[in-house]
Amino acid sequence: MADPVKALGAPGRNPFGSLQDMLIPMAVITVVVMIIIPLPTVLLDTFMAFNLILSLLVLLIVLYTREAVDFNLFPTVLLVVTVFGLALNVSSTRLILTQGARFNGRMIRAFSSFVVGSGATDGLVVGFIIFIVIIAVQAVVITKGATRVSEVAARFALDGMPQKQMAIEAEFNSGSITEEEAQGRKRKLDLELSFYGSMDGASKFISGNVKVGIFITAVNILGGIIIGMVIHGEPAGMALSNYIALSVGDGLLSQFPSLLVSTAMGIVVTRAAAPGDLGEQVAIQFSRDAKVYWVAAGVLMLFALLPGFPWYVLIPMAVLVGFYAFHIGRVKRRKADFDQMMTKSQDKGKSKDEGAEMSPVVPLDALSLELGYGLIPLVDKDKGAELLERLQGVRRQSGLELGLVIPKIRIIDNMMLEPSEYCFKIKGVDVGRGKIRIGYYLCIKPGQVAEEIPGEETLDPAFGLPSVWVGEDRRDEAERAGYTVVDPPSIIATHLTEIIKRHAQDILGRQETQAILETLRKEYSVVVEEVQKTATLGVIQKVFQGLLRERVSIRNTVSILEAVTDYAPVTKDAEFLIEKARQALSMQICQQYADDKHVLRVLMLDPALEQKILDSQVRTSSGRMSGLDPQTRSAWLRSLSRAVAAVQEKGWPPVIFCSEEARSLVKSATEREIPELAVLSAPEIAQGINLESVGVIRLENQAAA
Repeated sequence: MADPVKALGAPGRNPFGSLQDMLIPMAVITVVVMIIIPLPTVLLDTFMAFNLILSLLVLLIVLYTREAVDFNLFPTVLLVVTVFGLALNVSSTRLILTQGARFNGRMIRAFSSFVVGSGATDGLVVGFIIFIVIIAVQAVVITKGATRVSEVAARFALDGMPQKQMAIEAEFNSGSITEEEAQGRKRKLDLELSFYGSMDGASKFISGNVKVGIFITAVNILGGIIIGMVIHGEPAGMALSNYIALSVGDGLLSQFPSLLVSTAMGIVVTRAAAPGDLGEQVAIQFSRDAKVYWVAAGVLMLFALLPGFPWYVLIPMAVLVGFYAFHIGRVKRRKADFDQMMTKSQDKGKSKDEGAEMSPVVPLDALSLELGYGLIPLVDKDKGAELLERLQGVRRQSGLELGLVIPKIRIIDNMMLEPSEYCFKIKGVDVGRGKIRIGYYLCIKPGQVAEEIPGEETLDPAFGLPSVWVGEDRRDEAERAGYTVVDPPSIIATHLTEIIKRHAQDILGRQETQAILETLRKEYSVVVEEVQKTATLGVIQKVFQGLLRERVSIRNTVSILEAVTDYAPVTKDAEFLIEKARQALSMQICQQYADDKHVLRVLMLDPALEQKILDSQVRTSSGRMSGLDPQTRSAWLRSLSRAVAAVQEKGWPPVIFCSEEARSLVKSATEREIPELAVLSAPEIAQGINLESVGVIRLENQAAA
């Protein structure tokens, strides 16, 4: 159901949208109205000044933009600026032709006086020639060149897109980049293609603007002379002087902003191969070799010695260029001396005894896979390296399910292992191993099968289910019989998935916790800053680990941190904060075990048994623990095991429902024997979830189910 507050808007908010939302439509409508309705000269001067500064801002933004696609609004801005300039041209033409010598537009008069001068014949000719030169430079040099570069850039961007996408996929599959980085690069690639495609079309706006500018100026001159001489009865010389001066001033004032925008367009489309700050790139690329400047200084000095050349200009310039060459050479020599010193220092370090070469800290890999030499073909790139892609998929899936980005898995060949054996280690500790038969398939018996398939009997390394190894020729037969058939890479990948689920809390250290906070700070800086004021990094880590220990995803990190922020001022007890974090994730946890109809089937605890568990609790350095006597504990686990088995036979996940106070005690008491058992408390049941009791756990030798 839609939120009525969101539908109506926040209190006090303008229902018609903010001023920012209305600004662009108002501007577009104003431009259209300018073409139709005559403008007062004061308003015309204001708009012309705004057009001039807007074009200058566009040029400056382009100069200080690090990459061309960062200013992806440029094609739209180019269209708006061009249409705005043409609307001003139409408005000024109307006023010049109707008012003639009485026209008092200050901006046009100022440009006319500045370029044409007093209005004499030579001034009119010079002004008109300058106008023609600017038009020619803009049309023939800048606009035509930028248009051609835009076409080529768009074509190359389109042709190279498949290769670039394949390169991104290859880096992602090899584990060099994360899924978020791959998606970001793909979005940037799409944006780049759209940008250059838009620029290819937008460049036509400028070329059209130049042609229209010439046409409007010609109309102003011819129409003005006709109106002045025929309608107003002015002498030919006066009409010629007035209308040519005003037309040239108007043409220059309209084409100068267009020249700035054309220059900006040329810079944008020619910077595809040189991303980064333009000033920084110029400084780097123009200071690579001092010899270039020594030669330039010598040429300037040679010209200064020739008769007729302005030596008073060339000699100072040669001195400045020579000084810059000396500066570049000195910087290069200092860098070379520093590199040589560092190389000598490293060589001395290598010549010391073996003890000096050892680092005081020998780091362990967060997660590693050791292979016997017989399994090396699974990671051999010449043979497809299928296992590498499977492991990358497991890392990606674990990140989505648990919210924990698994570090890159270091793959090592271990000669101490049997040829067909592999071993997973977390921080150097063996957490799982198995054996693989290359060229065979593992047929796992999930339950009852139609017929037994002969083969080498074994156990599935991930779940310990009875299995057999069969050859390629019996694979189809095993699938028809009801076996789950998997190939060697899938066996290792499935085993890794289970290891990550069981040991996710061991993988998450303080460094990984800090990385999570730093990443989250970019979008939710307030949440991160507030939680760090109330809880230490160690407490936050323990909360994350407590959730992962019970296979609760920490992907909704914001809700977890907000729960910690709310209750950390009251207590720093990690167990208490974990319970509050679980309650904040109630809907997520319930949906993890409920069916499609939001029905959650649970096993209830007998009140007497729950009270016994509460009365037996003991405080340890690791938190509260259940201290039931051995006889009571054995009876309780037997009843629980029978109830869990009955629930699993029906295809339901085993879930115990109890009070909030007893939840952590029940989980700790059953974690070793039944690790897949979920324990939920009353506050963790979200709205919309329907509880259904499927059994009661009692201390007697029976459990109703």
